[in-house]
Amino acid sequence: MIPVDEALTRVIAAATPLGAETLPLSAARGRVLAAEVRSQHPLPLFTQSAVDGYAIRAADLAHTPCMLPLGTAVAARAQHTHPVLAPGMAMRILTGGLLPLGADTVVRQEHTQHDAARVTVLQSVKAGTDIRHVGEEMPQGAVLAATSRRITPGLIGTLALGGVHRAPVWRLPRIVVLVSGDEVVREGGALNQALLLGQVPDANGPLLQAYLDAWGLPPLRVEPVADSAEAVRAAMARAFADADLVLTTGGVSVGDHDYIPSVAESLGAERILWKVAQKPGMPLYVARRDGVLLFGLPGNPASVLVNLIVYVRAALDAMQCLDPGQRWQSLPPAQDIGPRDALKTLWLRAVQCHDAHGQLTLRKLRGQASHMLGNLAEANALLRLEPTGNASTPMRWCALE
Repeated sequence: MIPVDEALTRVIAAATPLGAETLPLSAARGRVLAAEVRSQHPLPLFTQSAVDGYAIRAADLAHTPCMLPLGTAVAARAQHTHPVLAPGMAMRILTGGLLPLGADTVVRQEHTQHDAARVTVLQSVKAGTDIRHVGEEMPQGAVLAATSRRITPGLIGTLALGGVHRAPVWRLPRIVVLVSGDEVVREGGALNQALLLGQVPDANGPLLQAYLDAWGLPPLRVEPVADSAEAVRAAMARAFADADLVLTTGGVSVGDHDYIPSVAESLGAERILWKVAQKPGMPLYVARRDGVLLFGLPGNPASVLVNLIVYVRAALDAMQCLDPGQRWQSLPPAQDIGPRDALKTLWLRAVQCHDAHGQLTLRKLRGQASHMLGNLAEANALLRLEPTGNASTPMRWCALE
């Protein structure tokens, strides 16, 4: 068995980005930028009014109140020629409207009285009041977003305002999930009837698909695989041909029907690791074949969950040049979670809570055995508890999302 941190290091090193593609903003939400993006024009694009009011020359307000004749109004819309404000005149202007040439100030409408032909300015204003100057937020060519930034709805709005219509993003991996086990019955079919003795409903397939869907990575397919070397070989060969990432459940330990490691390597996969000093999920198998990454997850549902959240998610982050450690937070060392293992890292399903002082705490849930998933209806955190020899290391946790 190898330590958890070494296993993570090997997984992250093997998970290389798949190359970039360029997408329209309408299809880019949730993706990760593969290069920095710069504004195509200054913001604001032109000098404009910040309010509804009247564009004037400040020098024309020798005193207040002051009456000025009105010229043509300026709306917030396309202008074929640049409006010009004559000396001694005022022009009605709306928020966002192009500031006329010659104007240096905008008077808010609430500080005026007006009729169709003239406006009376009731209060004195300083030159430059309520004007947004071209480029005052950012110049043309300013960086709107750095590489490896995830594209949120807010960032899409920023990019659109900056004149960016397409974004360079990392390509998402194509994923195939293989669920092995003759005893596993998938949703539909036989599950609509009573299970036979020895059969169990498939939890791993729906669990993996739900998490991948939530992460914006729906698998190409979730495929059942019989417990035979021939069936595993055929399914794995198809998966290697179709996917960038293959996830299997079951068949990675030392049982009579555990074919995943041997079949993968007979197909040319190079082993990255097998067996990690952790509980649950010890018999994790990871290999790589011609750029395709394979995770052989143990079959018990809690083991699937742990290895998915810890290792598969780290690989997915690395494939998009994200920091795989960004999801993990330290927990105050004073908190007592429970007994540790002498040699293995423990992964505990937990609930985030706050004590009377508002301090974050985690409450370990009952039912931590590797075959149990009932507590996932309540769990919203995964806690890492170091072996006894590393008890001084701060505990870390991540949200189950």
